Amino acid sequence: MTASLPINEEQQQWLKLDNQLCFQLYLASKSMTQLYRPLLQALDITYPQYLVMLVLWESLANGEPIINLKQLGEQLFLDSGTLTPLLKRLQQQGLIHRQRDTNDERVVNIELTEKGAQLSEKASSVPVTLFCKIETPTEDLLLLKEQLEKLNRQMQQILGS
Repeated sequence: MTASLPINEEQQQWLKLDNQLCFQLYLASKSMTQLYRPLLQALDITYPQYLVMLVLWESLANGEPIINLKQLGEQLFLDSGTLTPLLKRLQQQGLIHRQRDTNDERVVNIELTEKGAQLSEKASSVPVTLFCKIETPTEDLLLLKEQLEKLNRQMQQILGS
């Protein structure tokens, strides 16, 4: 016996994969990560490690050479269980140093090593290289970024973050 959907045609349209915003966001994220992969292999880091390094480079540039695990997690929307293996690998590579805070041992402080800070020079070409590959007008990319920022803020409000 063949099953049938207990919904009308209009409702069926809402369930088509091609009509799902979530799928387009997922596909764009997956594709973006794949485009970054060869560029980051030259730096010997993964995409999640790259995101960590971006936060640390920005923090250092803003005169804050040390950031704690909680602050890092808040900026990347990642928990410590996800960040810890990333940070461990970055430390093994000599790019960061992790240390418990002397005033509060529950706090883990993270700072770039000289090698980690120097990596920013090689990494500075990554975004430009990527956007050249995409071949989309800069104005379109900036508009998309703004729209995604707005969407993400709205979703974070719903989630209570």
